[in-house]
Amino acid sequence: MPHVIIDPDSTSLAERFALIKAPSRRRARFPEGCVTLVDSEDAARRGGDRAKKLEPAVVYGPSSSSEGQRLYYLVRWL
Repeated sequence: MPHVIIDPDSTSLAERFALIKAPSRRRARFPEGCVTLVDSEDAARRGGDRAKKLEPAVVYGPSSSSEGQRLYYLVRWL
């Protein structure tokens, strides 16, 4: 996982609980279309489903990539 620099003064970037549609757990950043934000750690854990490749995680973002996509960065898997 890359080191993610967190901006404490940002009003749009934040750590969030999420479900990530991921074919593997090796990636460190995910396009917005692969990330479903949820309200709590418990909701993320309950929504995880290995058969559907939905992994509970804490993400940081969204930020804009140089290609114009909105990305979330993996902070940690739950």
